[in-house]
Amino acid sequence: MEEEHYFSKKPLSKEIIKKINVNIKNTDFEFYTASGVFSAEKIDTGTRILIENVIVREKDSVLDFGCGIGVVGIAIKKILPQTKVYLTDINERAVRIARKNAELNNMNITAFQGNLYESIPTELKFDTIISNLPQHAGRKTCFTIIEQSKNYLKHGGTLQVVARHQKGGKETEKKMLEVFGNAATLAKESGYKVYLSKNNN
Repeated sequence: MEEEHYFSKKPLSKEIIKKINVNIKNTDFEFYTASGVFSAEKIDTGTRILIENVIVREKDSVLDFGCGIGVVGIAIKKILPQTKVYLTDINERAVRIARKNAELNNMNITAFQGNLYESIPTELKFDTIISNLPQHAGRKTCFTIIEQSKNYLKHGGTLQVVARHQKGGKETEKKMLEVFGNAATLAKESGYKVYLSKNNN
């Protein structure tokens, strides 16, 4: 049988839901998590570093791409309540849990389920697309996320991603530079880097 991954559309593992408590940017959060989703036992390091260093303005429209259980988008919405936050993920179980987490944290958030950008309405354009890139899904998938993000960003909008610099991050940075003509490092911690590219088109 094919090995199951968190980027599977329909996880086959038995669904075991638990609740975890975390503190991010001096803010307490409670999340449901489940087997068969990314980082099911805790908030992973890359996600924490991304949330702590992402550049988002109040009232921005934000897409949390590859949202998993919704941690990044929900954290941004709680810290900046006037942002308009959207979530998307291929994993049906993760999206369902993300919606439960939005309710749990009293957040008005829209969550889409689908592969890559297929479920995002074409008329939606974002100030910021944020992603803890699914590096285990392969370089091709990560590069496609970067390439297609340009179609969903407003002029002046940014793509902000986190990756392990020595495990795909260098290639990620080069790809962002190729696609956008610019790439900056926002943070460097524990082997991870947060990269930002601005859409100048």
